[in-house]
Amino acid sequence: MTRSLFDKLPSPEASTLTGFSGNRLDRRSEQRNEASLSAALADPSARIMLLRGDEAMLRSGEAANALFTLREAEAIGADLDEVILLGWADGTPRLAATITSETTFDADSFHAVSMRTLAINGSAGGLLADTADPETLGALAQARALLHWHRSSRFCGRCGTRTVMSQGGYRRDCPNCDAQFFPRTDPVAIMLAIRDDRCLMGRQARFAAGTYSCLAGFVEPGETIEDAVRREIQEEAGVKIGRVAYHASQPWPFPMSLMIGCMAEALTSEIIPDTDELEDCRWFSREETLAMLEGRHPDGLSTPPRMAIAHTLIRAWAEGD
Repeated sequence: MTRSLFDKLPSPEASTLTGFSGNRLDRRSEQRNEASLSAALADPSARIMLLRGDEAMLRSGEAANALFTLREAEAIGADLDEVILLGWADGTPRLAATITSETTFDADSFHAVSMRTLAINGSAGGLLADTADPETLGALAQARALLHWHRSSRFCGRCGTRTVMSQGGYRRDCPNCDAQFFPRTDPVAIMLAIRDDRCLMGRQARFAAGTYSCLAGFVEPGETIEDAVRREIQEEAGVKIGRVAYHASQPWPFPMSLMIGCMAEALTSEIIPDTDELEDCRWFSREETLAMLEGRHPDGLSTPPRMAIAHTLIRAWAEGD
């Protein structure tokens, strides 16, 4: 039997273990236009997701129900002048819109929940309230990134004229100079450096007490992912890196990043930390890392929650994948 390079790939893909990665909407990008948006808005079966900053609106008492009718959205006070067509679920349109922080609503019927909270609770196996399934979280991530882009890109970068939404929310057009603008996705390299049987993790002052994570940073223009990994670890920890291997990725809608997770081969051990970036940076043994993952570290040290790609990288190494 003919062997394929794909035979060696893990199943399921490591990316599916991360939060916000379960979007299953049929995006139909080739059909996305003003006509398809108008048809979706006229479809009585269409459902809309509502976001308030980093919070998603849910029906009170109904876990994972983040879908509303257009009539409900209008009654709540959603901005229906700039609705985004996310895609279709089983042929039914899925839309997204914002509500403002000043919007009031019936707390007995609806409530707003942080998307981070939804993702963390979802990774707990459905044991907590306000838990969203992977498909819902993925669609909310798509909505959050797009809505943020529209809110921060209202004026033409060429002539300063106010732009208008087009292509169902996937483009903004300038009516004055005809410039077109498309949604951003900011690539971030996040990596676990490994040397012998130890991994390198650091913590920032803003982290929860005792939490250590992978190092990370934005990929710069004209830079490969591998070079970004080497540069970021050198800058933040002073450790030189050799080979780099891609492991997984994660949509991160805060506001519109793609986390690109890698394993990195450390060539040196001495740590020279960038104290402007890191509060602490150290090497951890495999045994200590497993204790952190399992919540039994004697000093109470921990890793990021299961929904984070940093957790996926750390666990993959610690468990020997």
